[in-house]
Amino acid sequence: MRTLKRLFLATASIAILLIGWLYLHVHSNVTLPTTPYEFSIRPGSNLKQVAQQLANAGVIPSKWSLIVLARYLNQESAIKAGDYQLTGSLSQIALLKYLTAGDAKQTEIKFIEGWTFAQLRKVLNEHPAIQNDTTDLSDQEILQRIGASETAAEGLFFPDTYYFIKGDSAIHILQRAYRAMHNHLQTGWAARAESLPLTTPYEALILASIIEKETGIASDRAEIAGVFINRLRKGMRLQTDPTVIYGLGEQFDGNLRKKDLLADQAYNTYTRAGLPPTPIALPSLASIRAALNPAETDALYFVAKGNGESQFSTNLTDHNKAVDKYQKQQK
Repeated sequence: MRTLKRLFLATASIAILLIGWLYLHVHSNVTLPTTPYEFSIRPGSNLKQVAQQLANAGVIPSKWSLIVLARYLNQESAIKAGDYQLTGSLSQIALLKYLTAGDAKQTEIKFIEGWTFAQLRKVLNEHPAIQNDTTDLSDQEILQRIGASETAAEGLFFPDTYYFIKGDSAIHILQRAYRAMHNHLQTGWAARAESLPLTTPYEALILASIIEKETGIASDRAEIAGVFINRLRKGMRLQTDPTVIYGLGEQFDGNLRKKDLLADQAYNTYTRAGLPPTPIALPSLASIRAALNPAETDALYFVAKGNGESQFSTNLTDHNKAVDKYQKQQK
């Protein structure tokens, strides 16, 4: 009995000491190496890793104080990844609440519809919060890294705002944008209109990129898609300036000349029938939907009015009149 009594007293003493130690640590203020102190919790980090990270930085005296506290409060799996900034004094229990509240700051990058892949890469390269692991890679090497089956990168990445943790890699962000485009394209393809002159989702992506570059206002998008679909059905050349401009690349000086329209190259839809070999830009979801569900129209031509709208025509005579009218207005 004496042994049991002694064991009970020893256990109780240890428990009291542990409770006192825990109370002291969880209610004492953390130490900030700098003010403000910024740190990031990477996606997939567990409680022990986060506690060790903060202990190594001197924010908390021991990793175990945060670990024990989180387990006691059943918050072991509740810590959120993100970028954090500590600006004032707070206790460990307040720190734990901050790490589990979901208020972490996230950095963003925007990919804009109509951009080329070269423009997208430039923005990635210049973003200060991104770990750029693509700088020395070719477009084809990037496609291999993200697991893409295509051989050309143009148009494969969905234009959107992407939020990420500071220090995230360019490859990871590109993987997300690639998967988003693939998912949108597959969903659209499954709901496409019947009897389209498109044989693969990739062809729909190419057409969507052309629609994106040709559309001045959203209300014209579906009818512009209808014009291109009608021309493809009839075997007419698309005759769209944006593809020619894309094919000219750095040679384009902002002025598209008649000689450019007559000079044959892979993206010249005045000299070659059908779709160009790849997309020419990042198409929006609206352009993808328009390509796969175009307006029912008899129009075969359109010309920009100069105010964002397009004038549509069913025959060449009316189209030429519209071209004369609106080009003179623009001049």
